[in-house]
Amino acid sequence: MTGPTLPPPPTPTPASSRVLICDDQELIRMGLRMVIDSQPDLSVVGEAADGDAAIAGVAALEPDLVLMDIRMPGLDGLAATEHLCAQPHGPRILVVTTFDLDEYAYAALRAGANGFLVKDAPAEEILVTVRAVLRGEVMVAPSLTRRLVERFVLNAPASAAAQRGRLAALTDREREVLALVGRGLANGEIAGSLFVGETTVKTHLGRVLTKLGLRDRVHAVIFAYESGLVRVGD
Repeated sequence: MTGPTLPPPPTPTPASSRVLICDDQELIRMGLRMVIDSQPDLSVVGEAADGDAAIAGVAALEPDLVLMDIRMPGLDGLAATEHLCAQPHGPRILVVTTFDLDEYAYAALRAGANGFLVKDAPAEEILVTVRAVLRGEVMVAPSLTRRLVERFVLNAPASAAAQRGRLAALTDREREVLALVGRGLANGEIAGSLFVGETTVKTHLGRVLTKLGLRDRVHAVIFAYESGLVRVGD
């Protein structure tokens, strides 16, 4: 005698990624909240109007991602980003600014932010960028990274001589890859230039990041300029 047929267990739904929005303009926060909360895999768990509130919100709410404005009264987004990126298990930071060449955005990227987004970006672009950053990618177009570096690299505090010394840890091919990354080429373009496979380029870049202690591609571009391997105008 067989028992009753039981329905299959429900398919578990993945937890939504938790997002904290930090911006001193209420209308901007409302707009970003509408875009984020419209998606089943994303959820706004809090808002902050300045850097101090963002730091407190991260401690209380433990978001996966902070959308961080830069220019705010009180503690600005740069200082808040530096503080959060120094934490061992801090959230990912996506810089959201009015200006596509904001000097503070460059400084935030140097401090460890994971991406750069302009406030007037369409909703679709915002969502693509948010999800990519949550996956662990660094979302700054190579061309935009180069423009940021070219504009602000002269203010970089690191010594070019000291940075050049670190290049000795790299092989000739790794230096070639780093130079091409610094010039704004994507992996596919680098592969074509060096007549190697794209997987090989990714392997070389991974070794460059490890040997130089760099967090990601953005910081590789910054290092390429600060070390003098790539110069403005190359």
